[in-house]
Amino acid sequence: MNLVAGFAPFILFTILSRLSVDLALWMAFATAFVVTIRDFVESPSLRLLDVGSLLLFALLALGRGFLDPGLSLASVRFIAALVLFLLLGLPLALKRPFSVDYARLDPREAGWPPELFLRVNYLVSGAWTAAFAAMAVADGAVTFDAGLPLYASVAISLIALACAITFTLRYPALAANRLNG
Repeated sequence: MNLVAGFAPFILFTILSRLSVDLALWMAFATAFVVTIRDFVESPSLRLLDVGSLLLFALLALGRGFLDPGLSLASVRFIAALVLFLLLGLPLALKRPFSVDYARLDPREAGWPPELFLRVNYLVSGAWTAAFAAMAVADGAVTFDAGLPLYASVAISLIALACAITFTLRYPALAANRLNG
């Protein structure tokens, strides 16, 4: 569940962005700040996703607020999805799934055999990376072709997030049941 909380800033941004881009960015930044501080207090280390989200939403909120107020919702969504895709995909490509930092905090998962622990984390990290890849492609299409409807990109984002969240919440328990059964 800590992993899903790490994505709270982006989830909140996705939901609120249809109301107001600026509100969504500042709320995502505030949420990222709270999540980062909470996680740091619980275990004095900074996780890639937490710090990355904090920096991403701080820079986007400040950039849109002060440097380019005309930056479109589609462009902001594309930048956010692309940065998060890269933030999650690069460590995965380097054989260091980002979800390991969260899974080690769960005593149930930390006690698994190392090969199962790594396999589950590769798959969970891969699910989130694939979700952000799909969102980046959809948002990029809308950003670079103004004729495409934004609602289709939003729908793809919500479906991708729902799939990643569902997989994250269900697959580790399924793997544990297979281990114990």
